Amino acid sequence: MKQSFFYLLTFCFLIFWSSCRNDFDFRVSEGSLRFSKDTVYLDTVFSNIGSSTYTLKVYNTSTANILIPKIKLQNGPNSNYRLNVDGMTGDVPLSGNEFTDVELLAKDSMYIFIETTIDILDLVSNQTQFLYTDAIEFGQSDLQKVELITLVKDAVFIYPQQITNSDGSTEIETLSFDVDGDGTAEATSLQGRFLEAAELNFTNEKPYVIYGYAAVPEGEILTIDPGARLHFHANSGLLLTNNAAIHANGLPSTDSDLLENEIIFEGDRLEPGFSEIPGQWGTLWLYNGSTDHQFNHCTIKNSTVGIISDGNQNDPSKLLITNTQIYNSSNFGVLGRATNIKAENLVVNKSGQSSFAASFGGHYDIVHSTLANYWTNSFRQFPALLINNFTIDEDQNAVPNDLNSANFTNCIIYGNDNPELLLDNISGAEFNFKFKNCLLLFSDNNNVFSGPYYDFSNLSLYEDMRFNLAPEFLDPAQNLLQIPLNSPAASAASAAGNLNTDITGALRPVPADLGAYNAIDFEN
Repeated sequence: MKQSFFYLLTFCFLIFWSSCRNDFDFRVSEGSLRFSKDTVYLDTVFSNIGSSTYTLKVYNTSTANILIPKIKLQNGPNSNYRLNVDGMTGDVPLSGNEFTDVELLAKDSMYIFIETTIDILDLVSNQTQFLYTDAIEFGQSDLQKVELITLVKDAVFIYPQQITNSDGSTEIETLSFDVDGDGTAEATSLQGRFLEAAELNFTNEKPYVIYGYAAVPEGEILTIDPGARLHFHANSGLLLTNNAAIHANGLPSTDSDLLENEIIFEGDRLEPGFSEIPGQWGTLWLYNGSTDHQFNHCTIKNSTVGIISDGNQNDPSKLLITNTQIYNSSNFGVLGRATNIKAENLVVNKSGQSSFAASFGGHYDIVHSTLANYWTNSFRQFPALLINNFTIDEDQNAVPNDLNSANFTNCIIYGNDNPELLLDNISGAEFNFKFKNCLLLFSDNNNVFSGPYYDFSNLSLYEDMRFNLAPEFLDPAQNLLQIPLNSPAASAASAAGNLNTDITGALRPVPADLGAYNAIDFEN
């Protein structure tokens, strides 16, 4: 009896105690929330491509637990936004547009995650971009709002097909082309497809978004108009096959920020946080057998390798690069392999390996170019400029090939490592090069580099050189490689390799300055 009375007393105490607690009580509250942002700006998205996830933090600043009667999108079920409220996906699961009786503890906060996918054709016709807006509403009678704003752009999408096999499995279309030059197409593992005839002119009307490798068929020319914008997904790029060519000829721009006439090759992540991230896409691959490639007033950024040029070393029209910038390549800016490259007013910076690699021999003629490397993302094993006359085959054997010529005139070769030049030659092949009127960072304090090719007093190899003098770039960490009037690179050029204009289109002074840019007054 006493035991039963004890249990009854304990039970009554627990009931009484719990009824007195208020930490589990919630009162309906409206109009008293605080937000981390008044407006959430979702960065520009392409039509029908999902955005990144953005966050909004909601604060309960009161000392009471509150119940928010309603959180919903102003446009309701028709909204193109999706919400996740502290892990909840909506009154209708996964709908993401309306939430009822959301609890928020005293002095606590919660996250709202926001995404969008928008088809611009559902909103407007005959427009290439549209500002889409909505709002998150909190409460019912005393509404609080947080605005949502997204710029959506229409685009031309190029992607390989998904193939369904007889057993029901699926795979992505891959490219087959003449890989080894024997006249027979070989299957490859490169996902992508060949461009059709109607796709061989990229205009500036809409941006292009490319998944996989867009390949130019044999004997065709891909023409890219001034002002065109090309965006590549991860592991994507352009591939030029036998006798195919790319003519990417932009024009000088009047606005140095908008670069309205520049042709820009970059990744498909449009958020500002991705604007300078290396390695977001593959490369522009100029395969052995392709020829007559032209890049003028182009910007190539955030790739794995900016340009790969393979083969055709005796073809003087293989590749011409003029007035072009290549930045943030996770491996090489320009990688030439037994090829023929002529470059004028070329600027390369921030490459995970070399900014310019003249490898496996070939012909190279580089004039008034700035080959810098201020890579800081990781350790790099190669300097800004690499020159060699061999490759390593699959059996780890060195295979030589003639370096017929590698001429660098009126160039700046500099960076945040030392030295910024490597001459790597083996016997059995020619190794011909010359530097004339260049500023070069090379200080071999430990006597690691020896041999006749590093004899800087040899005028047949090094003529009118300037060594280890900082060019005083404007801000190399931000890819601003202009030089000041008092730079040691100013007024140091040879007339023999002089170009009439610099990379911006400005007339060069006499005597001209080294590198791609005219020296300027930084104070003005």
